Amino acid sequence: MTNAASTVDKSKTAESMKVGKRLVELLDQGESLKAIEELYADTVTIHEAMSPGDVPGNEDLPPEAQAAHKEGFVSKAEVLKSNQWFLENHEFHGGSQDGPYPLGDEFVVFMHLDCTPKVGPMAGQRMDMKEACIYKVDNGKIVESKFCYSMEF
Repeated sequence: MTNAASTVDKSKTAESMKVGKRLVELLDQGESLKAIEELYADTVTIHEAMSPGDVPGNEDLPPEAQAAHKEGFVSKAEVLKSNQWFLENHEFHGGSQDGPYPLGDEFVVFMHLDCTPKVGPMAGQRMDMKEACIYKVDNGKIVESKFCYSMEF
């Protein structure tokens, strides 16, 4: 086994920790839109475990629901619109965040969300969602988000 040089710039861990702590603080207060406004860069790259078209029943969702699920290089305004749609179209029963766990210019937050969709093929079916969220920070702003989860239907 060879030792490859690390590509992690550990000097950036403190900045990632600061952004991560603020994100968790705002989410704990139920302020997800404020978190996006305050912490996201003007453009961000978003990666989802499943592309919108791969989600079973996505074709049955209204067009505004399909458009709300963003992936790839998007503007902060699009992220806000997507999250606003999610908040308006789900009933929330509880949730929690654990973290942040920083390393270099990234940090991880484990999230749990207990919610019931109001529209689409899952409407009325309570969901217990868990995901690992990996965020990349540059100049004090989130520039990339990776959402890792399992969707078993």
